[in-house]
Amino acid sequence: MQASASKVGFISLGCPKALVDSERILTQLRAEGYDVVPSYQDANLVVVNTCGFIDDAVAESLDAIGEALAENGKVIVTGCLGAKGDIVKQTHPNVLAVTGPHATEEVMQAIHTHLPRPHDPFIDLVPSGGVKLTPRHYAYLKISEGCNHHCQFCIIPSLRGDLVSRPIQDVMTEAENLVQAGVKELLVVSQDTSAYGVDLKYKADFWKGRPLNTRMLDLASALGDLGAWVRLHYVYPYPHVDDVIPLMAAGKILPYLDIPLQHASPAILKSMKRPANTENTLKRIQQWRNVCPDITLRSTFIVGFPGETEDDFAQLLEFLDEAQLDRVGCFAYSPVEGASANALPNQIDEQTKQYRLEQFM
Repeated sequence: MQASASKVGFISLGCPKALVDSERILTQLRAEGYDVVPSYQDANLVVVNTCGFIDDAVAESLDAIGEALAENGKVIVTGCLGAKGDIVKQTHPNVLAVTGPHATEEVMQAIHTHLPRPHDPFIDLVPSGGVKLTPRHYAYLKISEGCNHHCQFCIIPSLRGDLVSRPIQDVMTEAENLVQAGVKELLVVSQDTSAYGVDLKYKADFWKGRPLNTRMLDLASALGDLGAWVRLHYVYPYPHVDDVIPLMAAGKILPYLDIPLQHASPAILKSMKRPANTENTLKRIQQWRNVCPDITLRSTFIVGFPGETEDDFAQLLEFLDEAQLDRVGCFAYSPVEGASANALPNQIDEQTKQYRLEQFM
């Protein structure tokens, strides 16, 4: 009888890292015997995993919380918006609980308080790959949390903390379980994939008796042995990334890198507190193509950052002509609450931002 009254609704917003957080909470819910239901009416309470990165995401998250309260009345909030002070409680004081991101244990404690677990949690109801929100053929594999960079436009470190790498043995075990469950493509994600293991000083570990260092090269090589496509996302172009390119040329992992370059003007990159040597980036891209001609490069950029001059913008367009990236996205800079860039002088007017965005695209 108790099991029929232990039903949880779930709303997942935000980036792939947040999606992985949702998957972990859902996995724990399944492990403890809760039913996850698709409608407000069938749920005894609703969990909303929020995004708090930009204004539109904040608004979407607050709207989702409001809708869940109106339709169901019992709502637990988690995710990045929960780390932004009291904004959730100020806007929606009737929520049951609020946590920050990657807080599975805290979310489950809140659920236990308001909806007792239905049965012995040691009874295994969970597939080996965990509960996934992606189609069966691919899955996100999060290898670390947080970031050691403090870019002027970004608030991720304040939301998710500094870099914390997962033990490579844990990552490989999860990856193997996913492949055994039918996953054909592993999408490796983190805030800074190429920094994997820095916080652990590239600690040596073992997986199935095989020694592996906690670093991107060892991880990519081991993942490539599982028989699935392996795609690397959010890779800074550090020199040691060069070591991964031969794995792509050999067909061990997909010839693909997602590199968030953000700009090409040294002055703007310095203002952003990003790596600022564009010339080295162009040389590195050419070296990668020499080693792996089939490599596909994706990146994102920001136009209209405070202080961006016409010359800075022209340098960005020139870089695009030279780099010949395969897939490119662009954002017009918008202030994010809590970002240090908000205090920079020479803010660009919206008309100029939109013009530059159109020119870029």
